[in-house]
Amino acid sequence: MKHLLGFLFSIIALHQAYSQTISGKITGRNTKEAVIGASIKLLNSGKETTTNEDGNFSLEGDGILEISFPGYKTQQITATDEFLTVALETALNELQTVEIVGRSVKKYNSDYSFAATKTASLNKDIPQSISTVTKELIADKGAFYLADAVKMASGVIPASYYNQYTIRGISQNEEGQIINGMRTRQYYFLQPLTSNIERVEVIKGPSSATFSSVDPGGSINLVTKKPLATDRKEVSLSVGSFSTLRGTLDFTGPLNESKTLLYRVNGAYQEAKSFRDLVGNKSFLVSPSFTYIPNEKTAINTELILSNMTGVLDRGQPIFGAVAGVTNLNQTPISLNLGASGDFFKSKEMILTTNFAHKFSSKIGFNAAYMKQTWTEDLQEHRTTNAFAVDINNKPVTSLAMMQFVQRQQYWDVDNLSAYFNFDFKTGKLHHKLLTGYDLSSWNKNKGGAQNAARGYLLKNGTVASSFFAANADQYQTVTINGVVLPKPNVSFFDLNNPSYAMRSPEDYILNVRTALPSALTTTNAVYIQDQVRWEKFTFLLGLRNEWFEDITNYETNNELTVKKTALLPRVGVTYAVNTAINVYTTYLEGYQPQSNTVTLMPQTGSLPAGSQFDPLESNLKEFGLKATFLDNTMSFNAAVYEINQRNILMNANDPVNPDLLVTRGAERSRGFECDLAGYLTPDWQINASYSYIDAKITNDRDLSLIGARKQNTPKNSANLWTRYNFAADSALKDLGIGFGMQYQSSKIPWFTRDFTLPDFTLFDAALYYKPIISNLQIALNAGNLLNKTYWLGAQNYLRLFPGAPRNFSLTVTYKF
Repeated sequence: MKHLLGFLFSIIALHQAYSQTISGKITGRNTKEAVIGASIKLLNSGKETTTNEDGNFSLEGDGILEISFPGYKTQQITATDEFLTVALETALNELQTVEIVGRSVKKYNSDYSFAATKTASLNKDIPQSISTVTKELIADKGAFYLADAVKMASGVIPASYYNQYTIRGISQNEEGQIINGMRTRQYYFLQPLTSNIERVEVIKGPSSATFSSVDPGGSINLVTKKPLATDRKEVSLSVGSFSTLRGTLDFTGPLNESKTLLYRVNGAYQEAKSFRDLVGNKSFLVSPSFTYIPNEKTAINTELILSNMTGVLDRGQPIFGAVAGVTNLNQTPISLNLGASGDFFKSKEMILTTNFAHKFSSKIGFNAAYMKQTWTEDLQEHRTTNAFAVDINNKPVTSLAMMQFVQRQQYWDVDNLSAYFNFDFKTGKLHHKLLTGYDLSSWNKNKGGAQNAARGYLLKNGTVASSFFAANADQYQTVTINGVVLPKPNVSFFDLNNPSYAMRSPEDYILNVRTALPSALTTTNAVYIQDQVRWEKFTFLLGLRNEWFEDITNYETNNELTVKKTALLPRVGVTYAVNTAINVYTTYLEGYQPQSNTVTLMPQTGSLPAGSQFDPLESNLKEFGLKATFLDNTMSFNAAVYEINQRNILMNANDPVNPDLLVTRGAERSRGFECDLAGYLTPDWQINASYSYIDAKITNDRDLSLIGARKQNTPKNSANLWTRYNFAADSALKDLGIGFGMQYQSSKIPWFTRDFTLPDFTLFDAALYYKPIISNLQIALNAGNLLNKTYWLGAQNYLRLFPGAPRNFSLTVTYKF
């Protein structure tokens, strides 16, 4: 009996030992944040589980645990405690040399970039300023459009209602987006939605060594959401000011038990009006993506973006009286719009991207990405010719705006290919990350595009004159308005004293400008080599890219016209690690943009390519900066001083008689200082803040009076702040969070006239969040422009100012399951 009892107690003890429950939490060593969806496997039994949204796990048994998650080094530990806290070490290079698997962290700052160097690199090791706006910041601010998000980055200034910005005082010339490091082409008139965006990277300076044909001030790279290895579903519904209704969804997770096949689907729909007369939009976006990881060496991702946007092009607010120095911007209400009932702008886009990554060994890898984009435009609008009406004596009548009617249809498609090898090796004490590759960017403007326009003055013989000459006044038809005799316009004047929004149609006018937009093909081929060399505390980034540019106007017709150009572009940067938390760097970059007929600024006549008579836009950047992390790596700080020089700037002449006339400006220079701060001040308190000082000037121009003058649409000082605080779980307000934001910009000069100045402004925003701890529901109330400040984002001239939105609210309900 004694031996039997002993045997039974041994069995019970053994059973209890094997029934032990191991629990713990998995975090990132650098981020200190929970790793969601990490795989936990008990090797002696084969049991496995994954971490939840808090990074916690629980598993029955004991022995050796294997912990793995893409982007982190796999660890094996012996479970000796019932509760374990494991910090995984970042290993960006183990699989994701291109970004294929999504990230699970939830914070306002990003530690890494793939696009800036075409390798997986920590931001602090890249000798170039990069400002990042993450999906968490986008969500907390309620930034449904790109402009609302990207303005949080230092030195980025929205210049109008369009997808158009100045970066570091340099206006964008390239029209389109860079998505996942690859260039797209589309007009910038309607703002892109942000529902499928993981983060927005603003890579400062002319990064032509990395991207094909980029703006000297910087490049905005949109990184889309990629599949995750853990199930996560989110649905969001919003209502807001200006009759706004929207809904979004974000579903992701594995499609098989082995988690080798992952998916993600993002979708969004919005209907909204505006504080601006006649302005509204309907936007639809759906984006499915799939990632296949058959083994630890290979990964494939395929992503589709379908976007359909219907709206009205808002050409801005007109004001009275072109009197230099005494212009009152409040003469007309900020709601006043120069359009007409029945105007529309329709944009349809499809982007299909496939990425392939394979590691032949721990030292050699290969990456390839292909993007196919199609884009169509259908436009009908009434807009100003950027001039006031004139009376029969050719004197301006500043209460009447001269108008034109425009119809346009276009069809474009784009093919992008990027393929490169990575080599990781040592030569003596030098550690090399060598990259060599090939890029192809091909933009085809298809046959069938056309533009019709009605403008000018009606003659008595039934024809149309493009301009009015008082000496021949008897040849023009006339009209009397408010007792003033004027030459009769082809398209009726817009009376700023008595606005009329009657329904109009093309039959009301003589379409005196009928243009078939010529087919065109623009192709850029490039080969490049880049080496990141690490020696002790120094990291050198050396690059060289050779581009061959070819532009064919009247493509696939009997009168093709071809322009060819080539450029060799260097890149040099040095980073020095002062310690584990602080890096300092310096860099030199060059930029290059051919100015061809198919750049959409150009008149598209099908004759000799207009850009062939102009030298390429050339630029260079000199920069010195500091990057640091503190508060146990939960906070990041970046600061930089820089100088950008650009020459051969091509501009529209703003000539009402000849709206396609181009002029060149000799040179411009921008110097400045900027800084960005983002991260956790405490586990419950996040912040994102930025400041920029920009001294941008015209240094050479055919108009000598402009030399030394300020650059247009660029404030010298700008600052942004957004912060969110969640009350502690043991406080009376435990289910609540609050957000607060501030935006400041100093005064700006309009784009086409210097006779008035846009005033400085300071805006305040706020938010209230309700999220019960035991629930997956969050309710957010966001308020913008709390003090109802009247302000202007930018301006072109007296007839095209872009006022900002008055006080507005949105209520968003988000449910995760």
